[in-house]
Amino acid sequence: MKIRKCISCGRYTFREECPECHSQTYYPKPPRFSLTDKYGKYRRKLKLVKLYGDKDH
Repeated sequence: MKIRKCISCGRYTFREECPECHSQTYYPKPPRFSLTDKYGKYRRKLKLVKLYGDKDH
């Protein structure tokens, strides 16, 4: 049994249908590893904004 996530409301459940909004659920997987990380620059910038606020870094 694996944990699933609702497409609509984002709630986690073990069911194929969300008990809250009755939408389909899916298996949440992390993004595939790649040496040429296309979105790494944006993830790091977002992390800095979350830590220090919206300043130029």
